[in-house]
Amino acid sequence: MTDVAINPIPPLQGFVLVLIQFAVSEELRLDQLQQTDSARTVQKPSMKHAAPAYVRYKRPPIVEPLDALVLETGERLEGEIKYYDYGVVSVVYQLPFAGDWDALVQLASRWIWEIDFATNVEPVVRQRLERSPAALVKPNARWLSEDYFIFHVREADGAPSAAEMSRHRGDEIAQVVRGDRMKLSEGERNEVLNSQISYYASDMTVIGWNAAFLYDSSLGAETAIQLLEYANSQLLEFRHYDEVLTAILDSVYDTLDERRGMLARWRLARSATNLHTVLLDVAELTERADNAIKFLSDMFAARLYKLAAAKVGVPDYKDLVAQKLRTAEELYDYMVDQFNQSRAFFLEVTVVLILLIELVYAFRGRPM
Repeated sequence: MTDVAINPIPPLQGFVLVLIQFAVSEELRLDQLQQTDSARTVQKPSMKHAAPAYVRYKRPPIVEPLDALVLETGERLEGEIKYYDYGVVSVVYQLPFAGDWDALVQLASRWIWEIDFATNVEPVVRQRLERSPAALVKPNARWLSEDYFIFHVREADGAPSAAEMSRHRGDEIAQVVRGDRMKLSEGERNEVLNSQISYYASDMTVIGWNAAFLYDSSLGAETAIQLLEYANSQLLEFRHYDEVLTAILDSVYDTLDERRGMLARWRLARSATNLHTVLLDVAELTERADNAIKFLSDMFAARLYKLAAAKVGVPDYKDLVAQKLRTAEELYDYMVDQFNQSRAFFLEVTVVLILLIELVYAFRGRPM
């Protein structure tokens, strides 16, 4: 009797995803992008439980499929591209994974630190946008980019609970989230595992600043993946606004240094008007990015997003933008005040000159 070789089932099965995002313009006209046959609108994220509450996009992004990306290692990644109305383009590539924990740790480290996905993907995004140039409103001269990695374990040997997974595989999970091949210290391990959230006893999401580990079904992981993608797109937008405001403030400071004296103050009116116009534009754009998605009664999704946003740095950059907006508003008030002082001085000088002229004519007309 011939023995039949049986392939053992891998202890871990799932997907590895990389999100690559670019800030391309102040706004994207989704109606222009939706004219292609392959484009479709993103549906609302699936929730963890059957309930009338859900997460709602104010203006859902447009999605198109992408050709597969083949890495130098031969790995073939399937992908799609998403267009957000607030000027962000997001590319998502995924690769099926089956193997053990050591293989996942090695793959995570290699993808996070050794592969420049942004450089490979940017030409693809530019080529797609060249088909609809009218869709870009005020294109950015320089594209900022963000990438983020999601390691989704759909099935694990023995179907452990989230608590068991954390207790017995916490070291490996921490290494995956940090992208580190070496075992981390207990303190760093605990720091990583403290950033986890679960809805059921059988699922967990561990979120880091540049990667996340998901242990969930394919359907259950959809919510976390979409919210992680949205949080990173917000980070990218606030980074862009931070750069814009930094350049504006530098320009204003240079203007104030160059324009000293009474006549120079008079010319501040136009600079103040331009500054105020930019402030209104940035405030409107940041509000649009901040309110692009709404959580209607689904507290778990809201908590997951809040954790994701905090870990990737959205609140930090949001605070920086708010602080620079306040500084710019104070500079605007100062410039307007300087202009008003110059105008008041000019009016006073004008009144004095008129009085002097009237006095001269009055004395000239008096008989000797």
